[in-house]
Amino acid sequence: MSDSKSGFEIRADLLSQAQGLLERNAQSKVDAHYFNTDNKIETDPMIEVEITTEQIVETARQFNVFVNEK
Repeated sequence: MSDSKSGFEIRADLLSQAQGLLERNAQSKVDAHYFNTDNKIETDPMIEVEITTEQIVETARQFNVFVNEK
C-alpha cells in the first residue's frame, strides 16, 4: 500500500491544521485576558477571537504555498 496522500487528503489535513492554529491563537488571547493581572483589558475577548471559514481557508492556503515552495 502506498504512503502517499491524495490531493483531497492533503487539503483536509491543511484545513485541520489551519483551524487548530487559529483556535490555539484564539485561546491564547482569551487566556491573556483572564490572566491579565493589571485588568486593563475592558473588552470581552470572545468577540475579538471569532474564527471564520474564510480565515481557516486563507491560513490553509498559506500553509499550502509554504509546502509547495522549492
